Amino acid sequence: MKKLKQFGVNAKKALTILNSLNEQKINKVLLGYNRLLLKNKKQIIQENIKDVKNVKRKHLVDRLILDSKRIESIRNSINEIYKFKSPLNKVLESWKRPSGLKIKKVTTSIGVIGIIYESRPNVTSDASALCLKSGNCGILRGGSEAYNSNKILVDLFRESLKINNIDKNCVQFIEDKSRNVVNYLLSNMSEYIDVIIPRGGKELVKKVQQFSRVHVIGHLEGICHIYVDKDANTAMATKIVTNAKMRRTSICGAVETLLIDSKSIKKHGVPIINKLTSLGCEVVVDKKINQIFKNKYKLAKEIDWNTEYLDAKISVKSVDGVEEAKNHILKYGTMHTDSIITNNSKTAEIFLNGINSAISMHNVSTQFADGGEFGFGGEIGISTNKLPPRGPVGINQLTSYRYIVSGKGIIRP
Repeated sequence: MKKLKQFGVNAKKALTILNSLNEQKINKVLLGYNRLLLKNKKQIIQENIKDVKNVKRKHLVDRLILDSKRIESIRNSINEIYKFKSPLNKVLESWKRPSGLKIKKVTTSIGVIGIIYESRPNVTSDASALCLKSGNCGILRGGSEAYNSNKILVDLFRESLKINNIDKNCVQFIEDKSRNVVNYLLSNMSEYIDVIIPRGGKELVKKVQQFSRVHVIGHLEGICHIYVDKDANTAMATKIVTNAKMRRTSICGAVETLLIDSKSIKKHGVPIINKLTSLGCEVVVDKKINQIFKNKYKLAKEIDWNTEYLDAKISVKSVDGVEEAKNHILKYGTMHTDSIITNNSKTAEIFLNGINSAISMHNVSTQFADGGEFGFGGEIGISTNKLPPRGPVGINQLTSYRYIVSGKGIIRP
Protein backbone atom coordinates (compact mmCIF):
# COMPACT_ATOMS: atom_id res chain seq x y z
CA MET A 1 0.00 0.00 0.00
CA LYS A 2 2.95 2.32 -0.61
CA LYS A 3 0.91 4.15 -3.22
CA LEU A 4 -1.71 5.09 -0.63
CA LYS A 5 1.00 6.43 1.66
CA GLN A 6 2.15 8.55 -1.25
CA PHE A 7 -1.39 9.92 -1.56
CA GLY A 8 -1.06 11.09 2.02
CA VAL A 9 2.37 12.64 1.44
CA ASN A 10 1.05 14.40 -1.69
CA ALA A 11 -1.97 15.74 0.21
CA LYS A 12 0.11 17.16 3.07
CA LYS A 13 2.44 18.85 0.59
CA ALA A 14 -0.49 20.28 -1.41
CA LEU A 15 -2.09 21.52 1.82
CA THR A 16 0.80 23.87 2.55
CA ILE A 17 0.35 25.42 -0.89
CA LEU A 18 -3.43 25.57 -0.56
CA ASN A 19 -3.19 27.42 2.75
CA SER A 20 -1.25 30.21 1.04
CA LEU A 21 -3.79 30.80 -1.74
CA ASN A 22 -6.24 33.68 -1.77
CA GLU A 23 -9.93 33.25 -2.42
CA GLN A 24 -9.70 34.69 -5.93
CA LYS A 25 -7.29 31.96 -6.99
CA ILE A 26 -9.53 29.22 -5.61
CA ASN A 27 -12.56 30.72 -7.34
CA LYS A 28 -10.73 30.61 -10.68
CA VAL A 29 -10.37 26.84 -10.25
CA LEU A 30 -14.11 26.45 -9.64
CA LEU A 31 -15.02 28.61 -12.64
CA GLY A 32 -12.57 26.68 -14.78
CA TYR A 33 -14.01 23.39 -13.63
CA ASN A 34 -17.52 24.55 -14.48
CA ARG A 35 -16.41 25.41 -18.00
CA LEU A 36 -14.72 22.04 -18.39
CA LEU A 37 -17.88 20.24 -17.28
CA LEU A 38 -19.84 22.04 -20.00
CA LYS A 39 -17.17 21.52 -22.62
CA ASN A 40 -16.87 17.79 -21.89
CA LYS A 41 -20.54 17.04 -21.23
CA LYS A 42 -20.82 14.46 -24.03
CA GLN A 43 -17.70 12.64 -22.89
CA ILE A 44 -18.94 12.59 -19.27
CA ILE A 45 -22.22 11.03 -20.41
CA GLN A 46 -20.33 8.45 -22.50
CA GLU A 47 -18.21 7.43 -19.52
CA ASN A 48 -21.31 7.27 -17.34
CA ILE A 49 -23.06 4.97 -19.84
CA LYS A 50 -20.20 2.48 -19.38
CA ASP A 51 -20.93 2.39 -15.64
CA VAL A 52 -24.69 2.09 -16.09
CA LYS A 53 -24.25 -0.84 -18.49
CA ASN A 54 -21.93 -2.64 -16.10
CA VAL A 55 -23.86 -2.08 -12.85
CA LYS A 56 -24.90 -5.32 -11.22
CA ARG A 57 -27.07 -3.93 -8.44
CA LYS A 58 -29.94 -2.52 -10.49
CA HIS A 59 -31.37 -0.50 -7.59
CA LEU A 60 -28.28 1.73 -7.87
CA VAL A 61 -29.03 2.84 -11.44
CA ASP A 62 -31.06 5.91 -10.46
CA ARG A 63 -28.24 7.18 -8.23
CA LEU A 64 -25.65 6.41 -10.88
CA ILE A 65 -27.11 8.08 -13.97
CA LEU A 66 -25.51 11.28 -15.26
CA ASP A 67 -27.61 12.83 -18.01
CA SER A 68 -27.55 16.38 -19.32
CA LYS A 69 -29.94 17.58 -16.62
CA ARG A 70 -27.89 16.11 -13.77
CA ILE A 71 -24.65 17.51 -15.16
CA GLU A 72 -26.28 20.94 -15.19
CA SER A 73 -27.32 20.32 -11.59
CA ILE A 74 -23.68 19.59 -10.72
CA ARG A 75 -22.63 22.80 -12.48
CA ASN A 76 -25.24 24.74 -10.50
CA SER A 77 -23.83 23.33 -7.26
CA ILE A 78 -20.31 24.36 -8.25
CA ASN A 79 -21.60 27.81 -9.07
CA GLU A 80 -23.25 28.10 -5.65
CA ILE A 81 -20.02 27.01 -3.96
CA TYR A 82 -18.14 29.61 -5.99
CA LYS A 83 -20.47 32.35 -4.72
CA PHE A 84 -19.71 31.57 -1.08
CA LYS A 85 -17.21 33.74 0.72
CA SER A 86 -14.20 31.91 2.07
CA PRO A 87 -15.01 30.36 5.47
CA LEU A 88 -11.39 30.69 6.58
CA ASN A 89 -9.81 33.20 8.96
CA LYS A 90 -13.17 34.46 10.22
CA VAL A 91 -13.18 35.84 13.75
CA LEU A 92 -15.93 33.92 15.53
CA GLU A 93 -15.41 35.54 18.92
CA SER A 94 -12.98 37.96 20.52
CA TRP A 95 -12.55 39.11 24.10
CA LYS A 96 -10.11 40.64 26.58
CA ARG A 97 -9.01 39.22 29.90
CA PRO A 98 -8.17 41.15 33.09
CA SER A 99 -4.57 39.97 32.62
CA GLY A 100 -4.38 41.99 29.41
CA LEU A 101 -4.67 39.02 27.07
CA LYS A 102 -6.51 39.61 23.81
CA ILE A 103 -8.06 36.37 22.54
CA LYS A 104 -9.59 35.66 19.15
CA LYS A 105 -11.34 32.47 18.05
CA VAL A 106 -10.62 32.13 14.31
CA THR A 107 -11.76 29.60 11.70
CA THR A 108 -9.20 27.36 10.03
CA SER A 109 -9.26 24.41 7.64
CA ILE A 110 -9.43 20.84 8.96
CA GLY A 111 -6.61 19.59 6.75
CA VAL A 112 -6.83 16.39 4.72
CA ILE A 113 -10.28 14.83 4.31
CA GLY A 114 -10.82 11.28 3.13
CA ILE A 115 -14.16 10.71 1.40
CA ILE A 116 -15.38 7.13 0.87
CA TYR A 117 -18.58 6.91 -1.12
CA GLU A 118 -20.77 4.76 -3.34
CA SER A 119 -22.74 5.09 -6.56
CA ARG A 120 -23.33 8.86 -6.74
CA PRO A 121 -20.87 10.51 -9.17
CA ASN A 122 -22.03 14.00 -8.17
CA VAL A 123 -20.30 13.42 -4.83
CA THR A 124 -16.99 13.55 -6.71
CA SER A 125 -17.65 17.09 -7.92
CA ASP A 126 -19.28 18.34 -4.73
CA ALA A 127 -16.56 16.93 -2.48
CA SER A 128 -13.75 18.30 -4.65
CA ALA A 129 -15.24 21.79 -4.78
CA LEU A 130 -16.26 21.92 -1.12
CA CYS A 131 -12.87 20.71 0.09
CA LEU A 132 -11.01 23.23 -2.05
CA LYS A 133 -13.22 26.19 -1.09
CA SER A 134 -12.87 25.36 2.61
CA GLY A 135 -9.09 25.07 2.36
CA ASN A 136 -8.93 21.28 2.67
CA CYS A 137 -7.28 18.64 0.52
CA GLY A 138 -9.43 15.68 -0.49
CA ILE A 139 -8.57 12.03 -1.02
CA LEU A 140 -11.53 10.43 -2.80
CA ARG A 141 -12.38 6.75 -2.96
CA GLY A 142 -15.57 6.27 -4.98
CA GLY A 143 -17.54 3.08 -5.54
CA SER A 144 -16.36 0.73 -8.31
CA GLU A 145 -19.81 0.86 -9.94
CA ALA A 146 -19.23 4.55 -10.77
CA TYR A 147 -15.52 4.27 -11.58
CA ASN A 148 -15.56 5.74 -15.10
CA SER A 149 -17.90 8.59 -14.14
CA ASN A 150 -15.89 9.48 -11.04
CA LYS A 151 -12.58 9.36 -12.88
CA ILE A 152 -13.53 11.80 -15.61
CA LEU A 153 -15.09 14.22 -13.11
CA VAL A 154 -12.00 14.24 -10.89
CA ASP A 155 -9.65 14.39 -13.89
CA LEU A 156 -11.43 17.54 -15.07
CA PHE A 157 -11.13 19.08 -11.59
CA ARG A 158 -7.42 18.30 -11.46
CA GLU A 159 -7.06 19.76 -14.94
CA SER A 160 -8.57 23.04 -13.71
CA LEU A 161 -6.11 23.03 -10.79
CA LYS A 162 -3.22 22.50 -13.19
CA ILE A 163 -4.41 25.24 -15.57
CA ASN A 164 -4.38 27.65 -12.60
CA ASN A 165 -0.88 26.56 -11.52
CA ILE A 166 -2.11 24.93 -8.30
CA ASP A 167 -0.90 21.55 -7.10
CA LYS A 168 -3.39 19.10 -8.62
CA ASN A 169 -2.94 16.86 -5.57
CA CYS A 170 -5.26 19.17 -3.66
CA VAL A 171 -7.74 16.54 -4.88
CA GLN A 172 -6.72 12.93 -5.48
CA PHE A 173 -8.76 9.96 -6.64
CA ILE A 174 -7.91 6.39 -5.64
CA GLU A 175 -8.29 4.27 -8.76
CA ASP A 176 -7.66 0.93 -7.01
CA LYS A 177 -11.03 -0.85 -6.74
CA SER A 178 -9.88 -3.35 -4.11
CA ARG A 179 -11.78 -3.40 -0.81
CA ASN A 180 -8.43 -3.64 0.96
CA VAL A 181 -7.91 0.00 0.03
CA VAL A 182 -10.76 1.06 2.32
CA ASN A 183 -9.37 -1.05 5.17
CA TYR A 184 -5.96 0.55 4.77
CA LEU A 185 -7.38 4.08 4.60
CA LEU A 186 -9.22 3.54 7.87
CA SER A 187 -6.47 1.81 9.82
CA ASN A 188 -3.13 3.01 8.46
CA MET A 189 -3.54 6.59 7.21
CA SER A 190 -4.17 8.49 10.44
CA GLU A 191 -0.78 10.15 10.01
CA TYR A 192 -2.07 11.85 6.88
CA ILE A 193 -5.89 11.99 7.04
CA ASP A 194 -7.59 14.25 9.60
CA VAL A 195 -11.25 13.30 9.01
CA ILE A 196 -13.06 10.48 7.18
CA ILE A 197 -16.46 11.11 5.61
CA PRO A 198 -18.37 8.00 4.49
CA ARG A 199 -21.25 8.43 2.10
CA GLY A 200 -23.09 5.32 1.05
CA GLY A 201 -25.03 2.33 2.29
CA LYS A 202 -25.42 1.21 5.87
CA GLU A 203 -22.76 -1.50 5.65
CA LEU A 204 -20.13 0.94 4.36
CA VAL A 205 -20.86 3.56 7.01
CA LYS A 206 -20.99 0.96 9.78
CA LYS A 207 -17.61 -0.39 8.73
CA VAL A 208 -16.08 3.09 8.64
CA GLN A 209 -17.46 4.00 12.07
CA GLN A 210 -16.18 0.75 13.59
CA PHE A 211 -12.69 0.66 12.15
CA SER A 212 -11.60 4.23 11.43
CA ARG A 213 -8.73 5.50 13.56
CA VAL A 214 -9.60 9.10 12.74
CA HIS A 215 -12.73 11.13 13.43
CA VAL A 216 -15.74 10.21 11.27
CA ILE A 217 -18.37 12.67 10.04
CA GLY A 218 -21.51 11.01 8.73
CA HIS A 219 -24.66 9.05 9.44
CA LEU A 220 -25.35 5.33 9.59
CA GLU A 221 -28.87 5.46 8.15
CA GLY A 222 -31.77 7.81 7.69
CA ILE A 223 -34.95 6.41 9.23
CA CYS A 224 -36.90 9.64 8.78
CA HIS A 225 -40.37 10.19 10.25
CA ILE A 226 -43.32 12.43 9.60
CA TYR A 227 -45.95 12.88 12.30
CA VAL A 228 -49.34 14.08 11.07
CA ASP A 229 -51.05 15.78 13.99
CA LYS A 230 -54.83 16.00 14.46
CA ASP A 231 -54.57 19.76 13.84
CA ALA A 232 -52.92 19.33 10.44
CA ASN A 233 -54.41 20.52 7.17
CA THR A 234 -55.30 17.39 5.20
CA ALA A 235 -54.35 18.75 1.77
CA MET A 236 -51.02 20.04 3.09
CA ALA A 237 -50.28 16.78 4.90
CA THR A 238 -51.04 14.70 1.81
CA LYS A 239 -48.86 16.88 -0.38
CA ILE A 240 -45.93 16.84 2.06
CA VAL A 241 -46.00 13.11 2.81
CA THR A 242 -46.24 12.04 -0.83
CA ASN A 243 -43.36 14.35 -1.72
CA ALA A 244 -41.27 13.17 1.23
CA LYS A 245 -41.73 9.52 0.22
CA MET A 246 -42.05 9.49 -3.56
CA ARG A 247 -40.03 12.41 -4.97
CA ARG A 248 -36.88 10.32 -4.70
CA THR A 249 -37.21 7.14 -2.67
CA SER A 250 -33.50 6.28 -2.62
CA ILE A 251 -32.14 9.30 -0.76
CA CYS A 252 -31.43 9.41 2.97
CA GLY A 253 -33.98 12.20 3.46
CA ALA A 254 -36.90 10.11 2.17
CA VAL A 255 -39.52 9.49 4.85
CA GLU A 256 -39.69 5.84 5.94
CA THR A 257 -42.25 5.89 8.77
CA LEU A 258 -45.48 7.85 8.88
CA LEU A 259 -47.07 8.51 12.27
CA ILE A 260 -50.71 9.60 12.35
CA ASP A 261 -52.69 10.87 15.33
CA SER A 262 -55.19 8.13 16.17
CA LYS A 263 -57.95 10.75 16.41
CA SER A 264 -57.55 11.64 12.75
CA ILE A 265 -56.94 8.35 10.94
CA LYS A 266 -60.06 8.75 8.81
CA LYS A 267 -59.55 12.47 8.25
CA HIS A 268 -55.82 12.41 7.46
CA GLY A 269 -54.69 8.79 7.25
CA VAL A 270 -57.15 7.53 4.65
CA PRO A 271 -56.50 10.20 1.97
CA ILE A 272 -52.73 10.10 2.54
CA ILE A 273 -52.51 6.31 2.29
CA ASN A 274 -54.81 6.25 -0.75
CA LYS A 275 -52.61 8.84 -2.46
CA LEU A 276 -49.43 6.92 -1.68
CA THR A 277 -50.80 3.63 -3.01
CA SER A 278 -52.10 5.34 -6.16
CA LEU A 279 -48.49 6.42 -6.80
CA GLY A 280 -47.25 2.85 -6.50
CA CYS A 281 -46.04 2.96 -2.91
CA GLU A 282 -46.28 -0.22 -0.84
CA VAL A 283 -47.84 0.46 2.55
CA VAL A 284 -47.58 -1.60 5.75
CA VAL A 285 -49.77 -0.47 8.65
CA ASP A 286 -50.66 -1.25 12.25
CA LYS A 287 -53.86 -3.11 13.24
CA LYS A 288 -55.83 0.02 14.11
CA ILE A 289 -55.30 1.56 10.68
CA ASN A 290 -55.83 -1.74 8.87
CA GLN A 291 -59.26 -2.16 10.45
CA ILE A 292 -60.41 1.07 8.78
CA PHE A 293 -59.18 -0.32 5.44
CA LYS A 294 -60.94 -3.65 6.12
CA ASN A 295 -57.59 -5.44 6.58
CA LYS A 296 -56.47 -4.95 2.97
CA TYR A 297 -52.86 -4.08 3.84
CA LYS A 298 -49.96 -6.04 5.29
CA LEU A 299 -49.40 -5.52 8.98
CA ALA A 300 -46.23 -3.73 10.01
CA LYS A 301 -43.83 -5.75 12.15
CA GLU A 302 -41.28 -4.57 14.69
CA ILE A 303 -38.57 -4.72 12.05
CA ASP A 304 -40.44 -2.18 9.90
CA TRP A 305 -39.99 0.57 12.47
CA ASN A 306 -36.24 -0.11 12.28
CA THR A 307 -36.01 -0.23 8.48
CA GLU A 308 -34.67 2.33 6.02
CA TYR A 309 -36.42 1.09 2.87
CA LEU A 310 -34.84 3.47 0.32
CA ASP A 311 -37.65 2.29 -1.94
CA ALA A 312 -41.33 2.92 -2.65
CA LYS A 313 -42.42 1.46 0.66
CA ILE A 314 -43.54 3.09 3.91
CA SER A 315 -44.61 1.89 7.35
CA VAL A 316 -47.58 3.66 8.96
CA LYS A 317 -48.46 3.74 12.65
CA SER A 318 -51.24 5.38 14.65
CA VAL A 319 -50.13 7.21 17.81
CA ASP A 320 -51.98 8.84 20.69
CA GLY A 321 -50.84 12.40 20.16
CA VAL A 322 -47.52 14.21 19.95
CA GLU A 323 -46.00 12.61 23.06
CA GLU A 324 -46.30 9.10 21.67
CA ALA A 325 -45.05 10.29 18.27
CA LYS A 326 -42.05 11.87 19.97
CA ASN A 327 -41.33 8.72 21.99
CA HIS A 328 -41.56 6.52 18.90
CA ILE A 329 -38.98 8.69 17.12
CA LEU A 330 -36.67 8.69 20.16
CA LYS A 331 -36.85 4.88 20.20
CA TYR A 332 -36.58 4.07 16.49
CA GLY A 333 -35.17 7.20 14.88
CA THR A 334 -31.59 7.65 13.71
CA MET A 335 -31.28 11.37 14.54
CA HIS A 336 -31.42 12.28 10.84
CA THR A 337 -34.56 14.21 9.83
CA ASP A 338 -38.02 14.18 11.37
CA SER A 339 -41.01 16.40 10.63
CA ILE A 340 -44.35 17.35 12.16
CA ILE A 341 -47.35 18.53 10.16
CA THR A 342 -49.69 20.65 12.25
CA ASN A 343 -51.28 24.09 12.41
CA ASN A 344 -50.96 24.07 16.20
CA SER A 345 -47.80 26.00 17.12
CA LYS A 346 -47.71 24.68 20.70
CA THR A 347 -47.85 21.07 19.52
CA ALA A 348 -45.12 21.83 16.99
CA GLU A 349 -42.93 23.28 19.73
CA ILE A 350 -43.36 20.16 21.89
CA PHE A 351 -42.33 17.99 18.95
CA LEU A 352 -39.39 20.11 17.78
CA ASN A 353 -37.95 20.49 21.27
CA GLY A 354 -38.58 16.88 22.24
CA ILE A 355 -36.77 14.95 19.52
CA ASN A 356 -32.99 14.69 19.13
CA SER A 357 -32.78 14.81 15.34
CA ALA A 358 -29.99 16.66 13.57
CA ILE A 359 -32.76 18.21 11.43
CA SER A 360 -36.22 18.86 12.90
CA MET A 361 -38.98 20.19 10.62
CA HIS A 362 -42.43 21.74 10.86
CA ASN A 363 -44.78 21.54 7.86
CA VAL A 364 -41.86 20.69 5.56
CA SER A 365 -40.99 17.65 3.44
CA THR A 366 -38.02 15.65 4.74
CA GLN A 367 -36.61 15.72 1.20
CA PHE A 368 -35.27 19.19 2.05
CA ALA A 369 -32.58 17.51 4.18
CA ASP A 370 -29.92 18.65 1.76
CA GLY A 371 -27.01 21.08 1.95
CA GLY A 372 -27.93 22.73 -1.33
CA GLU A 373 -31.47 23.37 -0.12
CA PHE A 374 -30.07 24.77 3.14
CA GLY A 375 -28.08 27.29 1.14
CA PHE A 376 -24.76 25.60 1.91
CA GLY A 377 -23.75 25.44 -1.75
CA GLY A 378 -24.01 21.66 -1.82
CA GLU A 379 -23.01 19.09 0.76
CA ILE A 380 -20.35 16.51 1.35
CA GLY A 381 -22.78 14.49 3.46
CA ILE A 382 -25.17 14.65 6.40
CA SER A 383 -24.00 14.08 9.94
CA THR A 384 -26.08 12.65 12.77
CA ASN A 385 -23.18 12.86 15.23
CA LYS A 386 -23.95 14.40 18.60
CA LEU A 387 -20.78 16.50 18.27
CA PRO A 388 -20.54 19.14 15.50
CA PRO A 389 -20.99 19.27 12.66
CA ARG A 390 -24.61 18.06 12.58
CA GLY A 391 -27.03 17.98 9.66
CA PRO A 392 -25.86 18.88 6.14
CA VAL A 393 -22.10 19.33 5.96
CA GLY A 394 -21.21 22.16 3.58
CA ILE A 395 -18.42 24.72 3.31
CA ASN A 396 -18.69 26.33 6.73
CA GLN A 397 -19.03 22.93 8.43
CA LEU A 398 -15.72 21.76 6.92
CA THR A 399 -13.72 24.11 9.12
CA SER A 400 -12.33 23.96 12.61
CA TYR A 401 -11.05 26.85 14.72
CA ARG A 402 -7.99 27.98 16.61
CA TYR A 403 -7.22 30.68 19.17
CA ILE A 404 -4.95 33.63 18.57
CA VAL A 405 -3.70 35.21 21.79
CA SER A 406 -1.81 38.51 21.92
CA GLY A 407 -0.54 40.91 24.59
CA LYS A 408 2.21 43.32 25.52
CA GLY A 409 4.91 41.37 27.33
CA ILE A 410 2.41 39.57 29.57
CA ILE A 411 3.70 36.84 31.89
CA ARG A 412 1.67 34.63 34.20
CA PRO A 413 2.22 35.25 37.92
